[in-house]
Amino acid sequence: TVIKHRKKNKAIKGKQKNTDEDIIELAKYADKLQKHYYFPQDIEWAKEKKSLYIVQTRPITTIEAIGKKKKEAAITRDGIKTATAPILSGAAASPGIGSGHVRIVNEAKQIEKVKQGDVLVSVMTSPDFVPAMKKASAIITDKGGQTSHAAIVSRELGVPCIVGAKTATSTLKEGDVVTVDGEKGLVYRGAKIKTKKTKKVKEKIVKTRTATNVYVNLAEVERAKEISKLYVDGVGLLRAEFMIASIGMHPKEAIKHKKQEKYINSLVKNLSIFCKAFYPRPIIYRATDFKTNEYRSLPGGKYWEPEEPNPMLGFRGAFRYTAQPEVFNLEVQAIKRVREKYNNLMLMAPFVRSPEELSKVRRLLAAEGLFEKSSFKFWMMVELPINVILLDKFIDVGIDGVSIGSNDLTMLILGTDRDNADVAQAFNEMSPAVLWAVKRVIKICNKRGITSSICGQAPSYYDELVRKLVKWGTTSVSVNIDAINRVRKIVAETEKNI
Repeated sequence: TVIKHRKKNKAIKGKQKNTDEDIIELAKYADKLQKHYYFPQDIEWAKEKKSLYIVQTRPITTIEAIGKKKKEAAITRDGIKTATAPILSGAAASPGIGSGHVRIVNEAKQIEKVKQGDVLVSVMTSPDFVPAMKKASAIITDKGGQTSHAAIVSRELGVPCIVGAKTATSTLKEGDVVTVDGEKGLVYRGAKIKTKKTKKVKEKIVKTRTATNVYVNLAEVERAKEISKLYVDGVGLLRAEFMIASIGMHPKEAIKHKKQEKYINSLVKNLSIFCKAFYPRPIIYRATDFKTNEYRSLPGGKYWEPEEPNPMLGFRGAFRYTAQPEVFNLEVQAIKRVREKYNNLMLMAPFVRSPEELSKVRRLLAAEGLFEKSSFKFWMMVELPINVILLDKFIDVGIDGVSIGSNDLTMLILGTDRDNADVAQAFNEMSPAVLWAVKRVIKICNKRGITSSICGQAPSYYDELVRKLVKWGTTSVSVNIDAINRVRKIVAETEKNI
């Protein structure tokens, strides 16, 4: 190759050498290269006659610091530089930023490979994923929406989470280092850049007493004592599923192998932790609402659970209690034992399809003597349109209160799968139809003299809904941990205005 050096003509020294068309074409190449490699690129190019050639491209290793003369290398732990262009996006489900090595978990038996600080990546999570979710620095799922299992659990654990990322399990590779921005719903190559820690402004705790109780939604035993110290009136939704999953066996397996006592004692131990921490404030325990696909993932579950085309609308909730009373009785026995010491434990039946079904569940409880003490309260979840339409008939059966499960109620009123990211825009808890249903439930409960509450995600997100609930006369609202203070303030302000 012969290289010739020529002196520049002074007449053209200060003039543009490349045409506008060339500059635009080069810019397009640069954009494509950055998107392909996920990093800003240091590109070398050449032109011969009318053709442009990219002769080299590599990641930029230094970034000009704004307001500084020196250049700083954007290098982080493990020597990995954070890309400026995201490689994945999804629905922001739990705020925060977390970095770590990707661990792809396709089924529950693989959760052991998730170590402390890893990024858990899965198609969707289920209750038996919780041990791994506790270790993760962040969570990404292909499917799911704001009310999916991954979203709900990650918010309670305080772990950054993105759901509905669609191709996370195929785009990311085992061992990749990524950064997850749970507030913006973005995933980047590399670990986050360490920056100076900014002093957090401590939020002022609102301790105003309100006529409307502010409850919290809980599931994790480890957080019971910590959360009980917050200014909260009780637990409006204690989810059973995570406690059941931690036992490590399907209830039918426990019965088959005569391990009922082990099963019951494990549940008693966990329930007692909640009841003791919050005593004498009420604990509203929602009985198990595993769907068949979730039950199947428990050890031994595949031998007992059918494979349903649509588990969301299948063999779940109160229907299971009446179809398999021996399984439901394990929970009932645990509740009885806990209440011998802590009478602040109440029971709530989920997904009740008819007044007749509710009556059967009530008889199962009565047979065990739970109604003999007036301190015991029996609630029903309102999450099906039939619960709204025939609410008076359900109340006639004999319940002390209801709690509106806005997640499932919204899904079934609007005909929108709450776990489907593709139709997430159509899932709207503030729809006039949903608001009409919620208002109707509260008004009927007030008229019939029973308590009303709401425990779905909606009041944790929509301040205006909280105001409406208070004005309509709800007895309580149950919200996510991070929403307690904000909701208490809104409730106090609304009550004052009334």
